[in-house]
Order: sequence, then C-alpha cells, then structure tokens
Amino acid sequence: CFAGGTVLRLAKDLAENNKGARVLVVCSEVTAVTFRGPSDTHLDSLVGQALFGDGAAALIVGSDPLPEIEKPIFEMVWTAQTIAPDSEGAIDGHLREAGLTFHLLKDVPGIVSKNIDKALVEAFQPLNISDYNSIFWIAHPGGPAILDQVEQKLALKPEKMKATRDVLSEYGNMSSACVLFILDEMRKKSAQNGLKTTGEGLEWGVLFGFGPGLTIETVVLHSVAI
Repeated sequence: CFAGGTVLRLAKDLAENNKGARVLVVCSEVTAVTFRGPSDTHLDSLVGQALFGDGAAALIVGSDPLPEIEKPIFEMVWTAQTIAPDSEGAIDGHLREAGLTFHLLKDVPGIVSKNIDKALVEAFQPLNISDYNSIFWIAHPGGPAILDQVEQKLALKPEKMKATRDVLSEYGNMSSACVLFILDEMRKKSAQNGLKTTGEGLEWGVLFGFGPGLTIETVVLHSVAI
C-alpha cells in the first residue's frame, strides 16, 4: 500500500541522476487474491476484503522536460520513507494454504495519524508551510477510518481528501496504484473546474503512502499551471 510512494521516490532518484532518462512507473495490483469467506479466528481480515479492489496505473518520470514536446502534470520536490515507531505487526500479510491473508490491528488509523504530523513538519518546514489546509492532498486511502483520523489530527477541511475519498469509493483500495489514480483524478478535476493549477489551484501538495512496516512514504509535490 505504500509502494506507490516508493516507486515515485526511486523513479525521481533515477531520473535526476541519469540525464535525459525517462522512467516508466507501473503499479498493478490484483488484490482479489485475498478474497475469501469470513473466518471465526480472523474476523479482522474482513476489513481488507471489504476495502480492497484491483487496479493498475502508469506514469513517466523525467527531470528535464523537452519544451513544447513534454508537459509535466506534477513535479516531485522531496521524498522520504519513515518506519513508524512501535508499529511492528500493525499490518501483516501472510502466505497460507488458503492464500494471501492480511491482518490489521485496530490501532492502525491511530498509528498513522500519530506519526503523520512529524512527517509533514520534516517535509514542509523548509518551505515555511505549517497550514496543511493550504496544500493539496494525495493520500493513500487505506480506509475511511484512517482518513477520518488524519483529518481530525490535522484539522483538515473535508474537501482536502475529496480526490482520495472519490477514488476509494469508485475503485476501492488498490494498494500501490491508488495514489496514481488520485493524481490523475485531481489533475482532471482541476482542469474541468477551471482552476489555475493541476493541484486544485494550489502550488504545493503532499503525497502519502501507508502500508506494512508500518511504513510511511512522503512526497512533496509542486503543481503545474494548466
């Protein structure tokens, strides 16, 4: 689930250190392999089965666009990966005779919301940004409970997570592919609504991925004029 942020971080590194390179990023997820009947011993697995969906998305990353030939949709400015303290076993995947199973602790939303503030400070302090309603949001939609707690922790306005919630509602949690779907959703809706930039008319934004570890991927984004 955090790998959408991971591949963007690695693609950024490859593109910046290889002049003229174009890096193809593909996220393809078949989460249907986790679907099975309810289990009396692992009722928590029903959460994932209710949320997950299949999906695939791709994009190309480069560091020096050719004028009049290539037009970026977003720019990646800074990236980082963090392992949340005391989160071992919060999200576990196991290969069993029955197939791939996932188990989630009830406190996963709390762990994410507890650690996200520190990640934001590290990412946006150099830009002198502390109002997180002033940026656009591309957040991996682990589930409604995670989004609710992040909104509450940071006092975010409901519209900040609209693109994320729309993708979750329409497609489900497609693991790594989600953030790419949300990037596409945001830039399309920004154009349809006549906004000035691909990031809902705003200049700066953040992309978050959350997943096993518990791992948090952070990407600082700069929008592009439409």
